[in-house]
Amino acid sequence: MKEYRPEIDGLRTIAVFSVILYHAQINILGHDFFKGGFIGVDIFFVISGYLITSLILKEFINTGNFSFIGFYQRRVRRILPALFFVILLSLPLAWFILLPTSFISFAKSILYSLGFSSNFYFLYSGLEYSSQASLLKPFLHTWSLSVEEQFYIFFPIILIISIKLFKKYTFYLLVLIIFLSLFYADYSSQQNPIFSFYFTLTRVWELLIGSILAYVEVHHSRKSSNTLINQTVTALGLFLILHSIIFYNDQANNPSFYTLIPIMGTCFIIWFSHKKEIVTLILSSKIFVGFGLISYSLYLWHFPIFAFARSTEFIQGDIIKKLFVGILVIILSIITYFFIEKPFRNKKITSIKFLLNSIIISLVFIVAFNSIIILNNGFENRHPRMITEINISPWNLLRDSNKNLCHDNLDFCTFNDVKKNKIFLIGDSHMSSIMNDLKDKTQKENFSFTTMTQKCLGIPEFNFVNDSDKILKFCQSNYYEKALKKISINSNNIIIFGGRFPLYLSGNEFLKKKLGPGIKLKEWHKLKHELGVLTPEQGYRKFIKDLLQKDNFVILIYPIPEIGFDPLEKLKNLDKKIFQEIINNNTGEFLTTNYEFYKERAKKSFDLLDSIKHKNILRVYPHKLFCNTIIVNKCLIHDSKNLFYADSHHPSIKSSELINDLIMKKIRLIKNIY
Repeated sequence: MKEYRPEIDGLRTIAVFSVILYHAQINILGHDFFKGGFIGVDIFFVISGYLITSLILKEFINTGNFSFIGFYQRRVRRILPALFFVILLSLPLAWFILLPTSFISFAKSILYSLGFSSNFYFLYSGLEYSSQASLLKPFLHTWSLSVEEQFYIFFPIILIISIKLFKKYTFYLLVLIIFLSLFYADYSSQQNPIFSFYFTLTRVWELLIGSILAYVEVHHSRKSSNTLINQTVTALGLFLILHSIIFYNDQANNPSFYTLIPIMGTCFIIWFSHKKEIVTLILSSKIFVGFGLISYSLYLWHFPIFAFARSTEFIQGDIIKKLFVGILVIILSIITYFFIEKPFRNKKITSIKFLLNSIIISLVFIVAFNSIIILNNGFENRHPRMITEINISPWNLLRDSNKNLCHDNLDFCTFNDVKKNKIFLIGDSHMSSIMNDLKDKTQKENFSFTTMTQKCLGIPEFNFVNDSDKILKFCQSNYYEKALKKISINSNNIIIFGGRFPLYLSGNEFLKKKLGPGIKLKEWHKLKHELGVLTPEQGYRKFIKDLLQKDNFVILIYPIPEIGFDPLEKLKNLDKKIFQEIINNNTGEFLTTNYEFYKERAKKSFDLLDSIKHKNILRVYPHKLFCNTIIVNKCLIHDSKNLFYADSHHPSIKSSELINDLIMKKIRLIKNIY
């Protein structure tokens, strides 16, 4: 029987609360002290690898065999009852709170989590774990459970086969896999952070480092009996973990070589902890052990509860309400642990027959219910029509006539390819938002339409600095070079260029003062002197001038007003009577933003675009559709029938159509010229 180590439960407490505090986004005096709390998941991986491998090896050594059925039965008892319980109680909350598209995504994530593959669902959804959108996905956190379960399914088989066939080389095999996985994780985190974050093979090294500890311990024991060394190293381990939680942030690549710091801290505590050492005594205290015992339930409950609270704006900017929600999470976790986890893990209380019947019934109900949600398009009739029709994202990926996906990240896609009348759309996700409708409009008038959008604009010059700031992770260094090469094949092209210029020219510090926390970009003028790169203003000006070569026409799209909040959630949470008055247009109480704020925010963008003079430049001003029109000095977010935004800054389907009508007027004007 494996010796119980209470300090590991204490370590679980640190891991789970670092994750909870990270997701709670608690700011004290404007500072987030837990911005690196996501590494709690990495700590869990090491602990899981250590404990699972210890159980496998000790059973195999003591009995000369290993019961796979017994192992997987224990995993089922440990994981599924609590997971199913949280899912079942979350369903009614999702029904009343989530909008149709979010409800469909919610249902899909649950179905994938049941198949231990939600990490792949979120990976191929392109959802960045640290984004604001991710905080509204109630079961995003199941990605880590999926990684662990995939490990549990395959690792015991591989380990037992390795021990039986290559006993002398098992240790070296594990070390080799760790190194390969670690180097692969570091490389892929630089190339594709989302892929690296969710992918199983980039996480294997963390689990296997725990396995290595268990393997060495089982065969050689933890030999250090030097009290000074044990105290020093465990204290160092705790310091490394806390340092990572406090000083890491979303912009650090994870998993990567940086992740080694908290991982090594975890290993130091697991390996050097002995009774009577200070760190061991702290982690073995009743409060640490108590929260460690309910850590699985805490992990399961915290994310959906906070996601639902955010969707209703219950905890928006209110630390007291966040603390209240945190207490609710703890209460639900205690209930789940004592009434679900413990009984189902105890064979004397819950027979295998009752376990299987409970799981089968729950599984059938969950699969059926969530399938119905998907088949019924998220039950759109639960909410007013205005806020359900918009849920078809205007930047859905285009498909060509052969049904091949046309990605919006450097895969340039051409529709209705004709020799003349060529139109190119260049820009970030704001331009991706309008491209579907614009493609249809241009094709009707026999234009060739090529979409050349990517997720962000970055810095338009070819000595591109691949900055670590979050907003620039998806900028491609050869984007502008490739675009110019594609365009230069012909002359007399029509090029539409636009994007969220205020973000790239001003960063989010100005937006932060007005609308809340945001992204802080680096001081690009400093970069200019330190690294010899162009400032954004210089880069955009140079790029636009390059576009004007060969008698090309350039249509500049001026900034679309940002609103800084999710209009769907705002409208959804309005009192029904007020919402009905808005729809009936009986009152003027529309959701709006300040026009003066827009002008101040976009000033640098207007100055830049206005300064570029050329006879072949035409200009489109989207803000004139919404700002200072019906209501003086206000920018409309919707009217009585249509919502103009899909989120805090992307245009909706309707506003994309309105913007494209302005663009088409310019295109027809150019067509008449030549």
